[in-house]
Amino acid sequence: MNQEYKIEALKNIVLFFTLTSDELRQVQEKITVKTYKKNAIILHEEDTNEYMYIIVEGEVKVIQTNREGKELLLTRHRTGDFFGELSLIDGKTEPAAVVATMDSVTALIAKKDFYTILYKQNKVMKNLLKIMCSRLRELQKKVQMMNFNNAAQRMKMLFLMLAESFGESTGEGTVLNIRLIHQDIADMTGLTRETVTRIIDKMKKNGEIKILKNRHILLRHEFDSITL
Repeated sequence: MNQEYKIEALKNIVLFFTLTSDELRQVQEKITVKTYKKNAIILHEEDTNEYMYIIVEGEVKVIQTNREGKELLLTRHRTGDFFGELSLIDGKTEPAAVVATMDSVTALIAKKDFYTILYKQNKVMKNLLKIMCSRLRELQKKVQMMNFNNAAQRMKMLFLMLAESFGESTGEGTVLNIRLIHQDIADMTGLTRETVTRIIDKMKKNGEIKILKNRHILLRHEFDSITL
């Protein structure tokens, strides 16, 4: 990956989108680009992380394994997202593993370079704080979701949360541009796959959602007005 390509790629990263071309050149000098094949483990659970990872191209999933050995899907990151910065800040191990769900290109920033960028680029510091606040609010919503005893309420809130990150407005409603199998939804809501299937079938029958050919979910306009 040449210098100009790196700079163009960094322009699409929310952490750096406010930087000028000259400022981006300073950042690109601090990054190393690495490619991961589909299903490759980028970061192992409980690893001591020495890098921040930025997804230049592709998508990854963040997973945890419970005591029974079951894999739980926590979230997904796609092009433009980043992860691993918390370990660089507090020095603690990662509580989850990160796995590439497709061939992916990532930009790695080492711990010492991470701090150099933060100290020299105030814009990056401000962007990072905003992003971390956004993630904290998202976590609060997830806690609220898990407190719903009603399974349908959990799923509706999950879809509305996903719409904030992956939603695309269309004439029919909002399309969730993320491919999720029923087990993924079950893992993210703490429900069984059978329960998820039953609720999705009911939502489809009621005209609240539509499953598209690419397996993306369309939330119809009526879905947005649902009171949880």
